[in-house]
Parts: sequence; C-alpha cells; structure tokens
Amino acid sequence: MNRYVELKNHQREIYYFRLRLVLCLGFVAVMMFILLLRFVYLQVVRHDYFHTLAESNRIYVVPIVPNRGLILDRNGVVMAQNYSGYTLEIAPSKVKDMDALIAELATLVDITPRDIKRFKKLLTERQTLGTMPIRSQLSDEEVARVSAQQFRFPGVEIKARLFREYPYTDVTSHLIGYVGRINQKDIDQLAEREDASNYLGSDYIGKTGVEQSYEEVLHGTTGFEQVEVDAGGRAVRVLSRTAPQSGSNLMLTLDAKLQEVAEQAFGDYRGALVAIDPTSGEVLAFISKPGYDPGLFIDGIDTETWDELNGSLDTPLNNRALRGQYPPGSTIKPFLALAGLHYGTRSPARTISDPGYFMLPGSRHQYRDWKSGGHGSVDLFKSIVVSCDTYYYGLATEMGIDNMHSYLSRFGFGKKTGLDMDGESSGLLPSTEWKAKRYKQIWYPGDTVSAGIGQGYNLVTPLQLAFATAILANDGVAFQPHLVKEVRRANGEAVQTERKQLFDMQIPPDHMKLVKSAMEAVTKPGGTAVGANYGVQYHVAGKTGTAQVIAMKQGEKYDESKVSEYNRDHAWFIAFAPADKPRIALAVLAENGGHGGSTAAPIARKVLDYYLLGKIPQPLQKVSEKAGAESD
Repeated sequence: MNRYVELKNHQREIYYFRLRLVLCLGFVAVMMFILLLRFVYLQVVRHDYFHTLAESNRIYVVPIVPNRGLILDRNGVVMAQNYSGYTLEIAPSKVKDMDALIAELATLVDITPRDIKRFKKLLTERQTLGTMPIRSQLSDEEVARVSAQQFRFPGVEIKARLFREYPYTDVTSHLIGYVGRINQKDIDQLAEREDASNYLGSDYIGKTGVEQSYEEVLHGTTGFEQVEVDAGGRAVRVLSRTAPQSGSNLMLTLDAKLQEVAEQAFGDYRGALVAIDPTSGEVLAFISKPGYDPGLFIDGIDTETWDELNGSLDTPLNNRALRGQYPPGSTIKPFLALAGLHYGTRSPARTISDPGYFMLPGSRHQYRDWKSGGHGSVDLFKSIVVSCDTYYYGLATEMGIDNMHSYLSRFGFGKKTGLDMDGESSGLLPSTEWKAKRYKQIWYPGDTVSAGIGQGYNLVTPLQLAFATAILANDGVAFQPHLVKEVRRANGEAVQTERKQLFDMQIPPDHMKLVKSAMEAVTKPGGTAVGANYGVQYHVAGKTGTAQVIAMKQGEKYDESKVSEYNRDHAWFIAFAPADKPRIALAVLAENGGHGGSTAAPIARKVLDYYLLGKIPQPLQKVSEKAGAESD
C-alpha cells in the first residue's frame, strides 16, 4: 500500500491555466480589434479632417495686403499717394504678459500712452492670429535697436507697410477725405457686403470723401501666402503664393491748381465753392473752407486735437460744399424769372413800380427792398441786374409757392444732385404740402413773399446751386455732376466715366436769352457785381446774393458793425463764363461774408481768371460806388 497520498490535481491546474490563457488571448484580441477599428476610423474615415488639422499646424496662411490705388487730378497731379514705413507689431497669440512686454519694448522705442491705448482698443475690436501695430513709422535707429534685441521678444515683429499721404492737406481734405484704422463698425459693414476676407491683414479703410466712396475700387484684392512653419512657429519655406491685385488709380475731374487758386482766393473767409463744366457735369473745383489735415486721422486722432477741431467755431470738419445748407438769397432770382416766364406770370415788357417796399393786399406789413427808396420802374431784365427785391416779392405772390416748388425742383433744388460722394444733403424747397406735414400748419402768404427772395424756409447746398447754375448755363440741359473722370486698373486698362445727360428742360430760347443777358449785365456797370469784374477779358454772366443769418425786426435796418461775426449775412455769387459759350459754372459762398458783390464775386473772379486765362490776377482795381451796387 502506497504510504504517500498525491496532494495536487495536475489535471485541474492545467485546465485552469489553459482557461486563463484563452481569456487573456481573447482580451488581447478584442483590444487589438478595437485598436484596429480606431485606426481605420482615424486613418480612413476621418482622414481629411485630421490631414487638414495637421496641415494647419504646419502651414500658416499669411494675407498679402494690396497697394492702395492713387488719386490723381485731371492732369495727373498726385492728390493721394502711398509711402513705405516700418511698424512695430505684436502677435497677441504668442504673448503671455502683454503689459510686461510693452514695458520692455518701451525701453527700446518711444511708445506713448496714446499708442498703448490705441493698441489695446485694437485688441478688443479685432480678433486675429496675426500681428497688430503698436507703433508706426519707426526711425532707422529704432528699427536697428529692436532688430538687435528681437530674440528677447517672442511675438514681436518689425514690418514694412504702406502709409497714405495727402500732399495737398487741407486744400482737398473735404474732397479726397482720408483713410483710418478699421474699427468694429467697419468690420460689421464688410461682413454685410461679404467682403471681410478681402480685408484680412488690412489696417486701413476709406472713412470720408473719395477715399470712402470709391473704397472698393481703391483697395484692390488681397493676396495670400502658404508658409510652412516649424514647431517653434518659425517660417521654413513658402509653399504657394497668390499675388495681390493693387487697387485701381482714380483720375478725378478736378484741376489741382484751380483748387489751390480757389482755396487761396477765400483768404480768411469761411465758405465753399463748387465749379462744374456745364457741358459734361465734371466737377472742376470743390472747396470747403476751412479744411483740416487728413493725416491726423490715419492712425487715430488724439483727444486734444479732436476736441480742438470738433469744438472750433469755424467747424473745419463740416463739409460745407456737400452738406452745408444755407438760404440761397437773391441767387434764386434768375430761376424765378424763368419760372415767371414759364407760367406767364411775367412778360419781358411788364414793369412794376418799386417804391422800396412791398405790401400784401390788406396788410400793413412792409417787406423792404434792399435799396431805400426803391428802383423806380423795373422790368424783368432790370430786376435781375439790380436785384430788385420788390419785383420778386410780387412775382412770388402772384405765382404761388407750389408753382415755384414745381419749377425750381426741375433745376435740382430740394434734392440731391447724385454726386459720386457719400453724405450729400438735399437742401429744402418748401411747398404747402411740406409745411403741413412738417409743422402741421397752413402756408401763409408771408411765407411766399420771403421765398421770393430766397429766404424763409429755402435752403440749398453750394453743390446744388452750382449744379442749377450749370443747367442754366447749358440752356436747360443737365449733366450728372461727377468727380471721377477715369478709373485706371492695375492691368493698365483705363475706364472712362460716361458723360451722362440727365434731362433737357426744353426752356424756350428767348426766355434763356433774356435771363442770360440780364445775368451778363450784372457784371457790367450798373450791375451788382461790376466791382469784382472790372476789366475782365471775357464775358461773365452772374448773380449776387445775400442770405440773412438772423431775422431783423420790423423797421429795423441791418448794420453789420453791430452784429457778431457768426451772425452776419452770408455772401453768394453764381456765375458762368464765357457767357456766350460757357466752359465753367460755379457757386461761391462766403460764410458771414456780407455782400455777394463785394465778397463772393471777387473770389469767383480769381477762379475764372485762372481757369479761362491761366493766370492769377493782381488785386482787383476798385471802382466808384456809382458803378455798381454792393448790397446784394
């Protein structure tokens, strides 16, 4: 009998060992299968997504900002151009402590509190993986200092950029306008017109004037570079490049020298001047004085300068030519004379007796003529030459305000001219319907009397009045006023602006001849503008005007010496020349300048002398008071 009993069951141990092995192998097989499925999912199903993600980490798309188009005058004189300069820029995404970085950079270059404030404003307004400028127009010495220490500042770069420059500064500020840094409002507007991608990398956009109105033409098309970068974010090589397309150059209808002459002719007066070629609608000069330096706005204007400009009594930021609205005064009379002939309210031979005032039937109120004692017997021709108020008080009363509104609106009064610049005002041409809607009041006969001499509710812009004068000069044929003569694309193609006829008023030739000859007589002995046109070498047709700023009490006589400067009357003068075949029509406003004949007309004379004769005249010779009146 075996004394030893076997204590282990080898068969059972082998069974359990094999079971554990199978389970482990099964688990490994399941895990491998799951891993394989994951591999297939990542490498096959999601291949495109992860490939794009990897490429985005390896490839950086860099926008290439196009060169902004130039702005030239009709003779090729540059009025807005670009110049190259260096900027100090920071990539916010690569900076951990922005304040510390800026403080260190300030030890190398001059960074003002204004620079910091503007930079932080950009940080809040624009989310970008690229760089944003903190200092512009670095000197060569500053560039060298930063370059030598750049290894200390990750995320800091020095870039060469183009900056806008305006050689004529305040002379063309209201016409050309300016570019400024893109803000959130601009970004929203770009998004609305689905053009935001074209401004990637761009810092500037047109804000006013031609720069704004022709922004899409001037900006160009942004290009792109695909750059391969290493793990440290440093560029390794350029993989592909789509070149930018430079913006188109604009050739304006403007004459830069004429613009200078006109601006200087104003002297110390505030005001506006618009000159138009009546046969094409081309704007030859466009003045709003005073102007401002548009360069102040390019990088963001400082608070002190802004307050000075915005708070000035001279309102240099106000575009008087485009948006200023003033009573037209007696410059409305030639147009009312045509209206009177049109409706048969007046005939050339009909005369009135002017005692120096006009009274409505049944009223004791006297509407005074500018000349005490009146002008005696006055017909239509003389009414324009001597600017007889009494004649037009009566004409307006007989014609009625709605007939006046209907006819004058045909000359463009009370509505925008459609000039290719944003922000134009429409002026105001009153009617009974307008007053009822605006003031919930009836139209009174006294309102009509005031409207007859361009006062009361009447308001025009200098641009409107120049346009109306151009229509009159061109015998009732109107051409669309425009500022751009030609668009020159980057590929060399030149696109001319079409000469667009708007309408023909079909004014009877005898009516036009009568009014034009009367306007020509205005600039001759006996007329209200002879003093400014003494010795002129060409024939000028014109009309003076004086527009009240403050109303006078009944029986009170206006005394300029007793009125503060900003409450004095405005001086107007409209003209076209040569009178027989007009090449230029203009409207001049001397704000608070007093009399049209003595203030506005001399300004127009200098402009006409240069445009027609190519010269700037000497100081005008004075003539005796009896040669012509100076009240209107």
